[in-house]
Amino acid sequence: MSQGFVLRALRGATTADANSAEAIEVAVAELVDALVARNGLAGAQVVSVTFSVTRDLDACFPAAIARRQAGWEQVALLDCQQMGVAGDLPRCIRLLAHTWLHPERTPVHPYLREAARLRPDRVQR
Repeated sequence: MSQGFVLRALRGATTADANSAEAIEVAVAELVDALVARNGLAGAQVVSVTFSVTRDLDACFPAAIARRQAGWEQVALLDCQQMGVAGDLPRCIRLLAHTWLHPERTPVHPYLREAARLRPDRVQR
């Protein structure tokens, strides 16, 4: 896949409405869909994705949700807990994705829902 492509790290984040499997599933699916659509990614371009969640989210694994993404059968997926920092955004799901992008393409880092305030410089309107 590397011929004509460059390896890029993409960041993104969102928030879940509640600590439930359903709410986390909706938020992760929305975040992954935004990552794929905004960067024009096909499954083979995604190398790995690490998800981190705040301590108040423990109802399910985000990677298990992302694994359902079409074409992601070979993507390395990992979950971890975000370090606890006073005043952190509650119910936050962050991701770090390593992808192959065309060199001319500007990476887009999706920050959705309440997580948009973490990086106002990255919010797409």
